[in-house]
Amino acid sequence: MTDTHIIVLPGGSYTLHAPHEAEPVAEWLEGIGIAASVFRYPVSTRHPEPLLAIQAEIARVRAAGATRVGLIGFSAGGHAAGHAALSAGAAVDAAILCYPVVSMELPTHAGSRAELVGENASAELRTATSVDRLVTASAPPFFIWHTAEDEAVPVEHSYLLGQALAAHGVPHALHVFPKGPHGIGLAVGEGAASVWPSLAEDWLRELGWI
Repeated sequence: MTDTHIIVLPGGSYTLHAPHEAEPVAEWLEGIGIAASVFRYPVSTRHPEPLLAIQAEIARVRAAGATRVGLIGFSAGGHAAGHAALSAGAAVDAAILCYPVVSMELPTHAGSRAELVGENASAELRTATSVDRLVTASAPPFFIWHTAEDEAVPVEHSYLLGQALAAHGVPHALHVFPKGPHGIGLAVGEGAASVWPSLAEDWLRELGWI
């Protein structure tokens, strides 16, 4: 275990874990010199089970010797990563969110919302589980990317989070690429979006993680 570690949270609408957003992402991180592991958080269960499991995994990684812990999540895994990064006691040092589900108040993404908080969740619960609503000035740095063409999880989700981070003076990067469908993972061969790993690498280097 090195002193820096990133936990990978694959997407899958809180019903499964997409394979291409799991080990391939950890391998990319290892390739740029950052220890990484995939965590398959609980799915098909209600809040707060996924959050509690991720918090426990963060604690486990720290207990194993990591002094800096980051999260990278995709889609619903992006929601899970953002939720954990902004929750009390998680002590996350950086977060990378890839086409994330951010808001449980928007009509999209209905599948993730139904799985996590239920079809008939109260307005209070939907607000309490919306990542943009949880941002404070003490939030860790965020790197976020999305595509403008994403129909499954519209880019509005990332804009809401970017606005919240800006309003609270939190260091962040937000990249929106014009082309590309939802769920493209490392985006190999996906045009302009294919540069996101190198942009994230530069961001991590600026943070002193590489």
